[in-house]
Amino acid sequence: MSADLVIKNLHVSVEGREILKGLNLAIDKGEVHAIMGPNGSGKSTLANTLMGHPAYEVTEGEVWFKGQNILALSPDERSRLGLFLAFQYPSTIPGVSVANFMRTAINARYPQPDPSGNGNGGSKGIPMREFRRLLREKMDMLKMDAGFARRYLNDGFSGGEKKRMEVLQMAMLQPEIAVLDETDSGLDIDAVRIVSEGVNQLMSPDLGVLVITHYQRILNYIKPDHVHILVDGRIVMSGGPELALELEEKGYDWVKEGLGHD
Repeated sequence: MSADLVIKNLHVSVEGREILKGLNLAIDKGEVHAIMGPNGSGKSTLANTLMGHPAYEVTEGEVWFKGQNILALSPDERSRLGLFLAFQYPSTIPGVSVANFMRTAINARYPQPDPSGNGNGGSKGIPMREFRRLLREKMDMLKMDAGFARRYLNDGFSGGEKKRMEVLQMAMLQPEIAVLDETDSGLDIDAVRIVSEGVNQLMSPDLGVLVITHYQRILNYIKPDHVHILVDGRIVMSGGPELALELEEKGYDWVKEGLGHD
């Protein structure tokens, strides 16, 4: 049986320069996969390509999810299918509250039929009372202060708060495959732990997670089932959690030497 998300021979270029050079990966729901690699290896390119960023040109390969090659789909269509990307550098949107942003996202992800036939395309949004209940439930689960919902999205947020906001979105949108693009980037060890605890709260047999990271430390908290090493646009080694520990001890030069790279 094939995996829930299957990446086959993926080649991706940015501004005419090939970054991914035949990447293969399969992820099932209920699993945590980690991709580790040195700077410039293609980690964030993979994350952005999976969600359909227009700057990343797929020149060859396929990405299969729910019986579809999603490379033909727009980013919002991929999201509605059940894909989610937590950004390495989340955007700031002054003037838009967290609550308003989340309600808009929920309505786009799960449009609800309007029996009256009125409104936007015959659909209506999630009832405000239900939305408030859901938002409070998820914020309580993630140990977030209620006042967080009234703040403008990422405006004046610390690095840790921005990443917790990404986890809150993940909790609200309930994806089936979530990609965490260097969620630990720029965070101190306490913030890494808090954000990781939030991700762990969401883990279930219905969720597959791809953790993209440069360092092993986040994997002390989000325990991977599989670890993959990405070098020069290809996955060159895969193993269990022990592979991340070995990489932390020996560094990426150990892998490159084994491949005959300078």
